[in-house]
Amino acid sequence: MEVTRQDASPRKRTPAQKPERGPAAHTVPGLAARKAAARLLAAIVDARTSLDGLTDNEHGHPQYMALDMRDRALVRAILATALRYRVTIGALISRRLDKPLPANATVLAHILHVAAAQILFLDIPDSAAVDLAVTHAKSDPRTVRFSGLVNAVLRALARAKETELPKTLAATDDAPDWFRACLTQAYGAETTRAILAAHRLEAPVDITVKTGPQMWAERLGGIVLPTGSIRLERLSAPITELPGFEDGTWWVQDTAASLPARLLGDLNGLRVADLCAAPGGKTAQLVLAGAKVTAVDTSKSRLARLQQNLDRLGLSAEVVQADLLKLEPQHLFDAVLLDAPCSSTGTVRRHPDVPWTKTPDDIAKLADLQRRLLAKAVTLTKPGGAIVFSNCSLDPLEGEDLLTAFLAETPTVRLESISSSEVPGIAPFITAQGTLRTTPAGLALSSASLSGLDGFFAARLRKVDKPQ
Repeated sequence: MEVTRQDASPRKRTPAQKPERGPAAHTVPGLAARKAAARLLAAIVDARTSLDGLTDNEHGHPQYMALDMRDRALVRAILATALRYRVTIGALISRRLDKPLPANATVLAHILHVAAAQILFLDIPDSAAVDLAVTHAKSDPRTVRFSGLVNAVLRALARAKETELPKTLAATDDAPDWFRACLTQAYGAETTRAILAAHRLEAPVDITVKTGPQMWAERLGGIVLPTGSIRLERLSAPITELPGFEDGTWWVQDTAASLPARLLGDLNGLRVADLCAAPGGKTAQLVLAGAKVTAVDTSKSRLARLQQNLDRLGLSAEVVQADLLKLEPQHLFDAVLLDAPCSSTGTVRRHPDVPWTKTPDDIAKLADLQRRLLAKAVTLTKPGGAIVFSNCSLDPLEGEDLLTAFLAETPTVRLESISSSEVPGIAPFITAQGTLRTTPAGLALSSASLSGLDGFFAARLRKVDKPQ
């Protein structure tokens, strides 16, 4: 059923249409959380602001910080859902309208998306989602005259969701055009469909353990993956309250993210630089492998988090805050791991804001930065030493294409092919070029929600004694 959109032209408000401002508007249970969700959704899709930054529990958006922990969790769930299914939600809303919303009605659109995410995908009563959205619209002078529209659209959506939602999900892929085109060019239509289907699902939690993966899998209710990581099938408690966390027995790390450090081989007694090291999962791997590790990052706050993680794990490394491009160590390193800053398009299951906050221009700029960081990493490595370059991007501009160009212009390094015998379970991810490439469509397990891994690219280079 279609709902006629209210006249978008300016007009006087009658007394009954005055926005609900003042204390009453802020004491409606649940309203503050919905307002925060709509405000943060605007910051993400309109201003391209990071979801993680907005919902950081120490430095997040003021509206988010004003909420208690339960409402913060609700806001994060609403935002993740609204972003994962943004195209589907938009299509279902549009069908309830006789005309598109005004181009400048972004606040109204965000209110509708926040409510629709709850109605369509979250375990929240339809009536509560509708009523709170209507109250929200009435409380804002920019949307008060559309409160009737909000009510009609959302109630119609609630009535139709059982029949229309499955058909709409089948007809959309919930990706912006630029992102779909990028994936299709790189991986083809079939793999792209599989990647985008995986992006609709919340990522499972993987952990890396110091020792005894099978024992910890049984204790935590998980499974041991082919690569040795543990995948938790269910969380019986918050991560920080699970057995072994406080004792520093394990840390959270996607199985794909655990692979690059393992490509450096036997590190016992070697001096190794972990560049762009925070939050420290790869640093911990290198230390456990017996390396003398120097962990470098530009961010003081991220290094503080790295140090906290190392302290919890009972591990130690030299921690250096520096601009990597200006780093001048006293001694060269036996090996270097560069997990470079990137577009993070391989982590959309964990960060559903990425396709909506990044652009092709961002990717091009990040690829240029990665090239310069990789060139610097080579200068920090002893002749004969290994350099592993990696990132969590799905775009070949930040991976395969970058590597090809770098090898052509850098005679002091050669590509060293990765072998399937080096790391258990790695064979499906090795490319014809001898590099490593994972995507969310890989690692098929017993169910779609349990399957997949982050998208990663990694290559191993060897610094030569004499330029080739």
